[in-house]
Amino acid sequence: MSYSIGVDFGTNSCRALVLRLKDGCELGTSVFSYPSGEAGILTCPENVHVARQNPQDYLDGLVHTITEAMAQAHQADADFDKTKVIGIGIDTTGSTVIPVDGNCQPLAFDERFKDRLSAKVWLWKDHTAHKEATEITELARNLRPEYLDYCGGVYSSEWFWSKLLHLKRLDEEVFDAAASFVEHCDWLPAVITGQQDPGSIKRGVCSAGHKAMYHKKWGGLPDKEFLGRLDPKMADLRDRLFEEVHTADEAAGTLCAEWAEKLGLTERCVVSVGAFDAHMGAVGAGVREGVLTKVVGTSTCDIMVAPQDPGVIPGVCGVVDGSVLPGNFGIEAGQSAVGDLFLWLVNQLVPEKYGSDLGEKFVKLGEEIASLKPGKSGLLALDWNNGNRTILVDQQLTGLVLGQTLHTTAGELYRAYIEATAFGALKIIDRIEECGVKIDKVVCTGGLSLKNPVMMQIYADVIGRPIEVSVCEQTCAMGAAMFGGIAAGTETCGYASLEAMQDVMCQVHDKVYQPDAYSQVIYQKLYTLYSTLHDVFGTPDWQGNLGHVMKELLSIKTSS
Repeated sequence: MSYSIGVDFGTNSCRALVLRLKDGCELGTSVFSYPSGEAGILTCPENVHVARQNPQDYLDGLVHTITEAMAQAHQADADFDKTKVIGIGIDTTGSTVIPVDGNCQPLAFDERFKDRLSAKVWLWKDHTAHKEATEITELARNLRPEYLDYCGGVYSSEWFWSKLLHLKRLDEEVFDAAASFVEHCDWLPAVITGQQDPGSIKRGVCSAGHKAMYHKKWGGLPDKEFLGRLDPKMADLRDRLFEEVHTADEAAGTLCAEWAEKLGLTERCVVSVGAFDAHMGAVGAGVREGVLTKVVGTSTCDIMVAPQDPGVIPGVCGVVDGSVLPGNFGIEAGQSAVGDLFLWLVNQLVPEKYGSDLGEKFVKLGEEIASLKPGKSGLLALDWNNGNRTILVDQQLTGLVLGQTLHTTAGELYRAYIEATAFGALKIIDRIEECGVKIDKVVCTGGLSLKNPVMMQIYADVIGRPIEVSVCEQTCAMGAAMFGGIAAGTETCGYASLEAMQDVMCQVHDKVYQPDAYSQVIYQKLYTLYSTLHDVFGTPDWQGNLGHVMKELLSIKTSS
């Protein structure tokens, strides 16, 4: 009888899950909301693109969630014992970059920099480096075009090198003080295994491949000549980063004495190499060849695997060997705003007649949209309120709603935004399939997939494929726990592979959302109009006339 713990570090909170390995039973869970800033995010009134975090929140959250989840496990299972916890897996957001000193301590803990936002953690959704991202893209196209092959042809402001270059230009003192820069998912395993040299910690292929242009074809990270063209100090930094990367089924180490005591575990407990939340969440949701997993939260992350290298997929933000299931190529895409978009709508635009609090408003909006048929709102939206991650990879794009009248309701706006995110999801599917990767079905996971059945039905109708929903509410933590178990060894955990573990642990609800034929016809018409707007505002080469769009929306509204 053995157990594993997965800890999932999200945008606003972290959560731990205690997993019984023999049958996948979830024995205890705990959530910790980050106390710093606004919902855990440190912002700047002068720049809406700033999104930083306090690394102390991560450490406090780790202790709180693991100890609380284990207390629940003791109550749920008489056989549970700390000595039987064989592994811990950790996933985080990304690219979420931490400037660290020579002892792998965040510069935010240094008295000199404790009040500087630039020394904090640079959260994935920090878009302050959009100019640097454009500069990196242009340099790569001219000097090293192969660097863009596996990140969709465009480098993003959300990613590693953009953030480092922007920091260097924004606050050179902090940049110079950093011995190295470490992804959040690599830093926490290093901390709890007692590793203090940033140059020797095990970096994950997931973060390196998807966000830092790492690939064996060109010797790992971008070369010094390329980095030096961006800035000489970027070239110097390369020697202080890393050369090798590892898959998440490998052990980063075992708990050091200090953290074994803090967490109430033994020093024999193995800690697996870290990875990003959606990638481990995809494993926890049962990702396989032909299955697209959608981790639906504040944003979405779409994950697939392919047994062979699919090559270049333009606009898709990552194809990396071993980043999801070892032995397969991980394919990552996603949308920058989904839950965030709906939350913005309710907080800013939904009137009080829908309710006095957030929950009540969402309930009444849900009731209203359930009675609306496709096309009846006369609205069409672009889901770019936080930029576009895939397939345009442009964080300077913004949202749009077309077709409003004096009779438009908040519920109609809500449904239009849900439909817009579904159209954006179909854009991703179309692009992946154009490049030869077949998608047979979709498995969704995350809070919205469990709480919003109307949204799931709209998605099925728009994308034209059945949608299943994972039973586990915390698939990212589940996947992390699975990696923690497998990293402890196949004999120890009782499974020969992650795939064998998935067969036991990854379950879906009986309810499968099947596409409705009538709705599909309407949505195909709307998707054609969405595609027009997508290309008009998202690409530089579109030529044509938009005079038909409003009138076609009205025609669909009156005829559907």
